[in-house]
Amino acid sequence: MRVLLLGGTGEARALAALLAGDAGLDVTTSLAGRTPRPQLPAGHVRSGGFGGAEGLARWLREHRTGAVVDATHPFAARISDHAARAARTAGVPLLALRRPGWAEQPGDRWQWAADTAEAAALLPALGRRPFLTTGAGELAAFAALPLHFLARTVTPPPPPLPARCDLITARGPFTHEGERALLRDHRIDVLVTKDSGGPAAKLAAAREAAIPVLIVRRPPPPPGVPAVPTPEAAARWLRAR
Repeated sequence: MRVLLLGGTGEARALAALLAGDAGLDVTTSLAGRTPRPQLPAGHVRSGGFGGAEGLARWLREHRTGAVVDATHPFAARISDHAARAARTAGVPLLALRRPGWAEQPGDRWQWAADTAEAAALLPALGRRPFLTTGAGELAAFAALPLHFLARTVTPPPPPLPARCDLITARGPFTHEGERALLRDHRIDVLVTKDSGGPAAKLAAAREAAIPVLIVRRPPPPPGVPAVPTPEAAARWLRAR
């Protein structure tokens, strides 16, 4: 069976590795092509968009695809919506692979926001030296705030940026010791992030420093799309088809 794996995450790479030796599955991982020098998964890889939901549906039919696994980032809502619409149009089963969100622990000082616009509205009441880890495409939401930001992104962010913004471009994973030093050296008094799930040393460092954390809630999967939390569960779903 031919499988399209919408990737770009560690979970997608883990699933591709699990399926690499399965003679009954022919897996192609699709990467959006926006990240320079991405970590490539096992098996076949394609890069670039499909041309929206219609283009993806056409690709699924032309390649006689038997199943799709959406293992994109939990905040890649547009891609997930396109995948759901395309799978319905092409009559192809679709599964979402989503790592679990974060769970608050004793000592955490968390506040939730529905999106980055609400996070920007809430932020001035929480601190004056924010650490932004919301992604390169989200910094514009904070551009008008008269705060001194530290922002960390994988790729350089597009304008507009906050007037006072120290920028770090780096790719994780990050260590607890490194995150603790970053908060201390930049005198950070509030962390702003998204509920991406997975390991997050920055949350432990913020808890240790008693710093409030402002978290943007993740969007749910498209209606009607089943979801599993692990690559192993996704592999079982595919092998059972």
